[in-house]
Amino acid sequence: MKFILFALLLALGSTSTEVKKMNGISLVASSERLSEEHLKPLLNVNPNAIALMPFAFVPDLCSSEVIFGNDHQWFGESKEGLLQYGKALREAKKDIQLLVKPQLWVRDGKYTGHIKMDSETSWKTFENSYSTFILEHAKTAQELNAELFCIGTELEYFVKMRPEYWKKLIVKIRTVFKGKLTYAANWDEYKRVEFWSDLDFIGIDAYFPLTHKKNPSIEDFESGWKIHKKEMIQIQKKFNIPVVFTEFGYRSIDFTGKQPWDSK
Repeated sequence: MKFILFALLLALGSTSTEVKKMNGISLVASSERLSEEHLKPLLNVNPNAIALMPFAFVPDLCSSEVIFGNDHQWFGESKEGLLQYGKALREAKKDIQLLVKPQLWVRDGKYTGHIKMDSETSWKTFENSYSTFILEHAKTAQELNAELFCIGTELEYFVKMRPEYWKKLIVKIRTVFKGKLTYAANWDEYKRVEFWSDLDFIGIDAYFPLTHKKNPSIEDFESGWKIHKKEMIQIQKKFNIPVVFTEFGYRSIDFTGKQPWDSK
């Protein structure tokens, strides 16, 4: 079972004293049940938030069907698995905050931000399929009493081309999930998302390029963050809701700050 650090959920520029910094870990769904063996190393890094990430499959960037809930999916991607993971985490650490973050996986790892239908009929079919997927997980998130639910991850073209769909979807989600909502925009997408005012957090998958140096110093990284921090604060002030880092991370490799989204 793999644990992927999203390392920090950062409430930036909050106007509410109720929002606190969330140190989080992304827990990608596995074929196994979450056991004490898995929980110990996970909790040893002292997170106060866990993102549960069940995936659905999309055959190609123009495929109009979101495939999930079948026998081919792993245990952790099923409703039973999501409930088992959440309950096991809450039993192990009572004050853990849960973010349910269902995502799409396109064959061969193609970038979800490029999902694009070729007709209005295909868009409608895809929207209906995505709504079924996301609303089912929103209901499960409510059963878990999760604090936060993510309505989508890195779906730039879908978000850009179908704004009315997303606004209506958010209304539907709020009828079944009573916690806070966010959307996980890619680092180069978040400034163009139009529906932040309908959500509770501005979500950013914060794989910002910080430096082109082969072996950057801490000072290089701090310098690289300055422009991104300035831009994030501008967006936060525009919509007057906190910013949350729904994912981020930098690997221990040469040129780690150049293209951190590239895992190849």
